This record gives sequence, C-alpha cells and structure tokens, in this order.
Amino acid sequence: MTKIDIQLMTESCLRQKCEPIEEVTDEIRQLADDMLETMYAAPGIGLAASQIGVLKRMFVLDVSEREEGEEEKKKPMVFINPEITWQSEEINVYQEGCLSIPGIYEDVERPEKIRVKYLDREGNAQEIEADGLLATCIQHENDHLDGVLFIDYLSRLKRERITKKVKKAAKADA
Repeated sequence: MTKIDIQLMTESCLRQKCEPIEEVTDEIRQLADDMLETMYAAPGIGLAASQIGVLKRMFVLDVSEREEGEEEKKKPMVFINPEITWQSEEINVYQEGCLSIPGIYEDVERPEKIRVKYLDREGNAQEIEADGLLATCIQHENDHLDGVLFIDYLSRLKRERITKKVKKAAKADA
C-alpha cells in the first residue's frame, strides 16, 4: 500500500465533479487500500478520491472507536459510486473538519439519517441506512465527489475567513 499526498482546499480538483467508476478492478481496489492507508496516517475518519487528485466517485471511511494502534478494531468501509437515496427531515449538527482544510472545525447541519446505495470494495451492490457520525461522514465525503466542501455550508463571512487562513498557511509552507 502507498500513502498519497492529500490535496489542500486551494487545489482545483476539490471543486470538480467526479466521474463514476465503470468497473471495480484490482486497480480500483488498490486505490481504495491506498486511500485507507492515507486516511489512517493523516489521521482522519474519511477520505474522498478527489482529495488525492483522483476524480473518481469513491470514498473510504472508518468511524469505529478505537485507541491508536488498535488494528483489530478498524472497520474500514469503501463506497464506490455512492448515491444517497433518502434523507430524514430531522437535522443533526456535528463539528466537522476536513483533511483538505487542516486545523479548521465548524458546526455543520445535515440530515440526521440517510439511506445510501453503493458498490463495496468487491463491486457488490450494497444499501445501508446510517445515522449519527456515520451519516454525517457519508454526506461529507459524498459532497467531495460533487466538488462541495463543508465550508460551503457556512456563512459567507466564515467561509472567506477560513479561505484566507488556509491560503496564508499554504504560502507559509511554500
């Protein structure tokens, strides 16, 4: 497996719509494995393909609770061509962050429960209902596939402040 560089908010790939995956191949499975390794190393709980510059409709996540180094408690999930087919009217608020916007955390309102259809790592059709953190994470990562960032749910003023902060940090690192 290979750890891949995560693209920052300033990269145009994060604002592009991803293309469906035609067939789940060994190459796609390897990409999923590399994405999981990258996500765990970051550390994070979700990573979309667009965040590593690959414009494919796929994301990985793991919202299991575990202590650092507890490999056996990992519960990685791979979502290929996900489609949210239902969402509740009830709203939940979570403080979200993003590996592409490091160090920024803000409250975001999203539907509390969702139903999602997708292909798993082996290419099998799946459908699950999710709530809580899992539902929030799926929605967050699915947004990435459409070029949407969690800061797009914030007020214009907050979004501009965060954008300025991230650009300043990127300049300092360059």
